[in-house]
Amino acid sequence: MNTLNYKGYTAKIEFDPEDNILFGNIIGIRDTVGFHGETVTELKDAFYEAVNFYLESCKKAGRDPNKPFSGKFVVRVNSSLHGEIAASAAHAGKSLNKWVADTLNKVVHSR
Repeated sequence: MNTLNYKGYTAKIEFDPEDNILFGNIIGIRDTVGFHGETVTELKDAFYEAVNFYLESCKKAGRDPNKPFSGKFVVRVNSSLHGEIAASAAHAGKSLNKWVADTLNKVVHSR
C-alpha cells in the first residue's frame, strides 16, 4: 500500500487513471480528510495542507481532532493459535505484546 505520514496521520494514496491524478485519504480516523495532486510533489503538499487545515478547523470549532492510531488494537484468534503465539513469545524471551509487535514490524517492513 502506498502511504504518506505527517504529524502522526497516515494517508492511503491511489491513482485515478480517468482524471490522471493522485489522491489520498487519511486513514485511522472517523472524520473524512481527502486531498489530491497531479504530481507527487503536489500530492505531498496537498496532504500536509489537508492535515494542517484539519487540525486548525478542529481547533477553531473547539473540538479535539480525531487521533491517529493509538497503538492499541484487539486481535481475536482461536485458542490454539493463541497458545502457539504465547509459546513462541516465551521461547523468544519476550512478552506477548513485544513478540507480536516485533513480528508485525518485521512483516510490514519486509516488502
